[in-house]
Amino acid sequence: MIKGQIQVKISLTNQLYDFLLGQSSQLGIPVTQVVKHMIIEKAQRDSTPTFRVTPKVEEDYKQAMLEIDKAVKVEDLKEYFANL
Repeated sequence: MIKGQIQVKISLTNQLYDFLLGQSSQLGIPVTQVVKHMIIEKAQRDSTPTFRVTPKVEEDYKQAMLEIDKAVKVEDLKEYFANL
């Protein structure tokens, strides 16, 4: 629910403004909408961070998937680890 709107005034270099104009022209929307779109995209990317796994983790994952038929369902984790 939008309770109100805030107006933001920014100063841009000619290069940044030309970039926004190009994006605006390419998308067929006003420059302000391009800026809003960029902010929304950034917020969505940052709200669900993803990290690249190491080659070792990738290798272990592939091996685990090959051995998935050996998986054991554990009801009580404390007991399981106590008996290792």
